Amino acid sequence: MTRKTIGTVKRRNHGRNKKGRGHVKFIRCDNCYQACPKDKAIKRFQIRPMVEAAALRDMSEASVYDSYAIPKIYLKAHYCVGCAIHHKTVAVRSRVNRRIRTPPPRPRFNKDGKKVTAPVKASA
Repeated sequence: MTRKTIGTVKRRNHGRNKKGRGHVKFIRCDNCYQACPKDKAIKRFQIRPMVEAAALRDMSEASVYDSYAIPKIYLKAHYCVGCAIHHKTVAVRSRVNRRIRTPPPRPRFNKDGKKVTAPVKASA
């Protein structure tokens, strides 16, 4: 009996989120249309207004209604690893920092749109 030699492992999940599934369907990257397994793709959820900020004022002035809520576009984007790195959706991390599994702190904004620093929790 021969055994396969086990190579080095860069990530403990091998860059995927499969865990026991034999096969996962492929999706197409929204940028380059490359086929990528759905569990390996980098997924981001975007919420944008249908009208950009520059045209919003023109529409509100031309509108008959004084207060009309412009609908938003809800879009789930799937990127291959190469495009996600190229567009800086995700960043390449060092070998030590790859082990850190906690998500980075998210920026918080107040009602005026100013960035607020979140209070740092003391580790027990």
